[in-house]
Amino acid sequence: MNKLTIPRVNEHMYHEQLDNGLDVFLYPKEEVEKTFAIFSTKYGSIDQTFTPLNSSEMTTVPDGIAHFLEHKMFEKEDGDVFQHFSERGASANAFTSFTQTAYLFSSTSEVKENVETLLDFVQDPYFTEETVEKEKGIIEQEIKMYDDQADWRLFFGTIGSMFENHPVRVDIAGTVDSIYSITHEDLYTCYETFYHPSNMQLFVIGNFDLEEMRKLIHDNQDKKSFKAQSEIKREFGSEKEQVYQKEEIIHMPVNTPKCMVGIKEKPDHLQRDVLLKNDLVRDMLLDLYFSKSGYYYEELYQEGLVIESLRLELVLEDSFGFSAIGASTMKPKGFGQKVKEMLLNMKESPIEQTDFDRAKKKKYGELLREFNNLEGTANNFIQYHQQGIDYRDIFEVLENLTLDDVNQIVSEWIDEDRISVCMIVPEGE
Repeated sequence: MNKLTIPRVNEHMYHEQLDNGLDVFLYPKEEVEKTFAIFSTKYGSIDQTFTPLNSSEMTTVPDGIAHFLEHKMFEKEDGDVFQHFSERGASANAFTSFTQTAYLFSSTSEVKENVETLLDFVQDPYFTEETVEKEKGIIEQEIKMYDDQADWRLFFGTIGSMFENHPVRVDIAGTVDSIYSITHEDLYTCYETFYHPSNMQLFVIGNFDLEEMRKLIHDNQDKKSFKAQSEIKREFGSEKEQVYQKEEIIHMPVNTPKCMVGIKEKPDHLQRDVLLKNDLVRDMLLDLYFSKSGYYYEELYQEGLVIESLRLELVLEDSFGFSAIGASTMKPKGFGQKVKEMLLNMKESPIEQTDFDRAKKKKYGELLREFNNLEGTANNFIQYHQQGIDYRDIFEVLENLTLDDVNQIVSEWIDEDRISVCMIVPEGE
């Protein structure tokens, strides 16, 4: 395994790519009691159109299939995998995002056994017509539950107002109609294409013996065979730089309206060589201006445009990106107009050196603290690795960041044609 030093943290992790293509990251931390493991595939809700394994032609699968597949992976012929983890004192879970599906557990005991369970159940799919049909009703209820949540509708309403064609505009769980069109053959097609080891990463961090864990993983993978996998080709549709709609209004049975302002990213801001810096700077700027201690929060609060704190979102991926600022507000129209004015003012008003220095120091401290969080560390490394970026570079990127860099990025980030406003208002208004 390659020993990797983590700058400024004075710790080491280890990386190896197995013969089957699986990327394995091991990060021993003897001072902690818990161990966290995550087994992830670069496959999320946006991967609807792709070339299946051993095929040269594109296919398009129903919306929500990545999330559906995540649900089905826990059900096996001999029972539920959650039970196996629970019996060994582990807490297991899974999630599907726009770009990845991940299976994970945390445990303070029987770590090796739990890692073996994690590898085995993810690499042993079991789908039948009967179990797939049964799951549809369960996911239908989940979709309807989220459809009734104003915050969820606001988030995807904002995305839908920004993006016209990119599949990021589709709810991760899909729609009731789309999930009922999913077959067990569809699930196997997606599984065989995206769950190949060459498209996956295993990250184990915490209290474990390095050599014992490495041997366990090697032995486990050596017992399994996988078909040769070529590069997966994906299509996301054509997308304009400007937002799809400047304003979106959604009526729901709510007492308190909500509003969110979205900023759509330009494709050249998502290139591998600049993505880490852009992600870092946008996070710093959102905090500097819109956190509770930020420049603009007090003004929004004093003008009665925000109830409690702001909701800040930042998502930068290689095929799409956006930032968003939202809140519960009795004046959704006023909130949207004011935040838009503030964003455009940021573009015209350069940041001062003292403010930049303060924001930089704060971010540096946050990054150091993040490395004490097992789950956060593992997720950050995997997320960036899937985009071809080494997360260890983040300290160097931050240290080399200058005031001129930040002001230049702000001037390119904010553009009126790439700002949209989404509002949730009571029915009848």
